[in-house]
Amino acid sequence: MTYIRNLILTFLLLIPGIALAHGPTRQKLTLAVDVAATPDAVWAVIGNFQDMSWHPAIFSTKGEGGNAIDATRVLTLEKEGGPTISEVLYKYDAAKMSYSYRINEVDVAVLPVTNYSSHLTVTPTATGGSHIEWRGAFYRGYPNNDPPENLNDAAAIAAVTAVYKAGLDALEKKFGK
Repeated sequence: MTYIRNLILTFLLLIPGIALAHGPTRQKLTLAVDVAATPDAVWAVIGNFQDMSWHPAIFSTKGEGGNAIDATRVLTLEKEGGPTISEVLYKYDAAKMSYSYRINEVDVAVLPVTNYSSHLTVTPTATGGSHIEWRGAFYRGYPNNDPPENLNDAAAIAAVTAVYKAGLDALEKKFGK
C-alpha cells in the first residue's frame, strides 16, 4: 500500500512540471467589419484568391491555379522586390463567399508566425450590407519555449491583428460603413 501511495504522490508532484514543459499554444484571432455594399459587390473585390490588391500592404500578387484547391499565390509586400509571403488555397466556396488558405512560406522577420491558416468570409447583414470576417489560427514565430520578444505569442497576435485590421479598414473605406 505504501508503494502505491508513493507512486501516486510522485505522479501528482510531476504534473505541474509536465504542464509547464509544453510548447506554444495555437493562437486564434477573428476580426470583422460591416460595410454598406452588398455581399456580391464585396465578393467581386475580395473573392479572387489570386488578387489581393485590395489590401494596402500588398504591392503585387502572383499565383497559379485561380480559385481551385491547391492554387498558390505569392504576395509581395510594400514595393517591388519587397518581402514575400507564399500561400496555398485549401478551401473555396463561391456560393458561400468564403475561402481558406494557409501560409506555406514566410520569413518570421516579416510575419512572426508559423503554421498559419486563415479564412475570409462575406455574409449579408440585415440592412442589406455585408459582414466581412477574417479569422486566423497560428503559432508564434519561435516554436520552442522561452521565445524572444519579437517572436512570442504577443508579437504574433499583434502582427496578425495589424494585417487583418489594415485590410478590413481598407474595405470599410472602399465600401462605406
